[in-house]
Amino acid sequence: MIDLIIRLREDPAAVEYEFRLKATDGTPSADSTVPDPAAALAVVERFGERIFFPTPAPPRLCTQQYGGPQVAVVSGTFHGRRVEAVFSRTDGCEISRWNAMAPLLGGGTAT
Repeated sequence: MIDLIIRLREDPAAVEYEFRLKATDGTPSADSTVPDPAAALAVVERFGERIFFPTPAPPRLCTQQYGGPQVAVVSGTFHGRRVEAVFSRTDGCEISRWNAMAPLLGGGTAT
C-alpha cells in the first residue's frame, strides 16, 4: 500500500499546494489528487525505494547549478515504511531526484 502526501511550494512566499497519492495492489485509488496518478505511481514504484530510503554511500559530486526555488515535502507510507523526504532543485543531484519523481511532485514525466 502507498499513501503519500505531497506539499509543494513554487517559492518560499508562494501558496502551498497539497496532493495525495494512494494506491493498493499497484492501482491508484480514487482518493489520489496528484495530476496523473498512474504516472506518479509508476515513478514511485520504479524509484521510491532508492530515493526514499537511500543506502549509505560515499559523498556524491554534484554540479553546482540552480534549478529554482521549488521545494516539495513527501510524507506518508510506502509499502509499510514511513516516508519523510524533502525535494528541492538546489544542485545537480537534487535536480536529478526532482526530475525522477516529477509526476509525484505535481508535474511532468520522469526523464
